[in-house]
Formats: sequence, structure tokens, C-alpha cells
Amino acid sequence: MTQKLSRRVVAAAALLTTLVGATPAALAQNWPDKPVRLVVGAPAGGGVDVAARVLAERLTPLLGQQVIVDNKPGAAGLIGAGDLLKSPRDGSTFMVQLNGLVSEIPHAVKVPFDPMKTLRPLAELSRFGLVMAANAQVPANSLPEFVNYSKANKGKINYASYSAGTLSHTLGVELNKAAGLDMVHIAYKGSPPALQDLMGGQVQVSFDAAGNVEPHVKSGRVKVYATTSPQRLPMFPDVPTFAELGYKDMTEIIWIGLWTTPDMPAPIQQKMREATLKALQDPKLREAYVKMGWAMGGNATPDELMASLKTSSEKQAAALQAIGFKPE
Repeated sequence: MTQKLSRRVVAAAALLTTLVGATPAALAQNWPDKPVRLVVGAPAGGGVDVAARVLAERLTPLLGQQVIVDNKPGAAGLIGAGDLLKSPRDGSTFMVQLNGLVSEIPHAVKVPFDPMKTLRPLAELSRFGLVMAANAQVPANSLPEFVNYSKANKGKINYASYSAGTLSHTLGVELNKAAGLDMVHIAYKGSPPALQDLMGGQVQVSFDAAGNVEPHVKSGRVKVYATTSPQRLPMFPDVPTFAELGYKDMTEIIWIGLWTTPDMPAPIQQKMREATLKALQDPKLREAYVKMGWAMGGNATPDELMASLKTSSEKQAAALQAIGFKPE
């Protein structure tokens, strides 16, 4: 009797071990069995929102479930990230957000969690460089001319960033160092007010996304000196890269990614990544992204994306530490 009971216990334990081991795969096999939510930590109508909505339209038929965009704006994307972290790890919630949430924001503001440990990029959707834009009245029509103009007007040149501690801030720090300038940084809460003051002449130059600047270039109120992209932008084919002009360290890329958490079952992560990469091949999606002034995302693996985030984060931290900047 004891031997029979013992055999049953062993058999039950073996069965339990098998079931537990198979749980992630079984979960992925049936996934998705309900609508999938893409949390966007930005307002409706912005670039990140557009990226998510175009992606959701293509993912819906690929996954066989409705893919819904859920905007959770505020706190530089941290509210959206918090929503993702509170969601069940069943593949019903993912996030679309900029890489700066991990590589820049923790150096700019105090964050209640470590994004590098709690967030995981699944795929890069699109990428773009920032541009250095100037008020049309600034008497310099190229970056070399601006450098000379700035040196001749020490202490009188202001540059805008869309937020303190972000790449749009540290690019000015890098240019000051590389070109021997002393531009004064003026921080804004977002791109619109920064561009408004750029056009109004309160600041002479600004670092911002090409898509944000383009309408004002077309109106003749703003001009562009250079881009941080490794290649010239289709939106501004006549504008050189910083690298072309001798500032190789100012080559920087911002990318919009699809994110999850490290503890999401690996099979679900893989299925979502595969569906996303397939959606990115859709001609209509590619057309929509190009219209925004973006290049298509690459095929970098999640681990490769994490490595790039670590490198960018370390560079950002060093630039801010050099000027004694402290997170708010």
C-alpha cells in the first residue's frame, strides 16, 4: 500500500512538473485569446501615438484579435510605463514608447523604478535623428557660420531643449564642448513651447525632431543646420549630418519601440515580436512612417536593443554629470 501511494506521489509530482514547465508554451499556443492593448505614454496625435495606431491596424488581422491603443500620457512616459508594469503578464498589454524612457528620463527626473531592469524592448519600429534648427533671422546659414557667429556673440546665444536632461539638452552641451561655444540652455516642457520661442526669437537655436520642425521650415520661420542622424534625412536632403561637419560624437538616433516586461512568458514575447516584424513590412505602414520623417526600424534583437540602451544611457549620464546636472 505504501509502495502504491509512493508511486502515485512520484507520478503526480512528475505530472505537475510537466504541466508547470509547459505552462508558458501552452499559454502562447492559445495567445491571444482576447484583445491586445498597446499602452502609449504620450497624447493622441503625437508621433508615438501615430506609430502605435498604424501598427495596431496591421497587427489586428495578423493576431486575429483587436489591437487597441490606450493613451496614458504624462510624466515623460512614466505613467504609461507604470500602467504596463501593473498589467497581467498574459500578453494582453504591451507598450509603444521612445527609447529615451530608458536611456534619458532616469537621468532627467527621479524615477520610482529602474526602467533598465523592468522594461524590455521587443522590436524597433522606427528611428530618426534630431536636427539643429535656428530662427530664420539668425545671420548664419550653415553650422560653420553659426559657430563663428556664436563665438562673436559670447553669452548672447540661447538654445532650447524640449526638456531638461534629455538628448535635446545634452546635444547643446556636446556642441559647446566640441566647438568651444558657450550657448545658454533654456529648458521647456515639450516641443511646442520650445519651437514657439524659437520662432519668436527668444532662443536662437533648438534641437528637436525633424517632423516637428518641418512645418516651420516650410513657412520660412526656421532653418536647419545639421542632423544627428548617421545619414541625411529624406525630409531635409540638403542638410548635412553632424558627422559630415566633423562632429562625429553628435551622431545620435532616437527610436520608437514596442516594449514588454522581462517576465512576460518568452513564447508570447517571440510571437508578438514576429507579428510586429511582419507588420513592419506592410507597404501602407511603411508609407505612413516615412511621411512622419522616420526611417524604418531594424531587425535588432531585444538583447541588441538592450545593449544599445545601456550604451546611450551611459553616454547621457556622463554628459549630464559633466555639467553637474541633477535629476528633478
